[in-house]
Amino acid sequence: MRKITIILIKIYQAVTCFRAPACRFYPSCSTYAIQAVDKYGICKGGWLAVRRILRCHPWQAGGYDPVP
Repeated sequence: MRKITIILIKIYQAVTCFRAPACRFYPSCSTYAIQAVDKYGICKGGWLAVRRILRCHPWQAGGYDPVP
């Protein structure tokens, strides 16, 4: 299941690669999600990815934010 989730995120990355990059964080949210799911599994890694996406808004400074 973990590999399927990572494949789906990579498909998302391939589809959206034609848009201008707009991520406030490094690594990007989708790369962060792949790293989190790979390291912690679908439940905890998915929760970390959702929290990261919720922090992505105009009032957030962004910057370097690695997977814990």
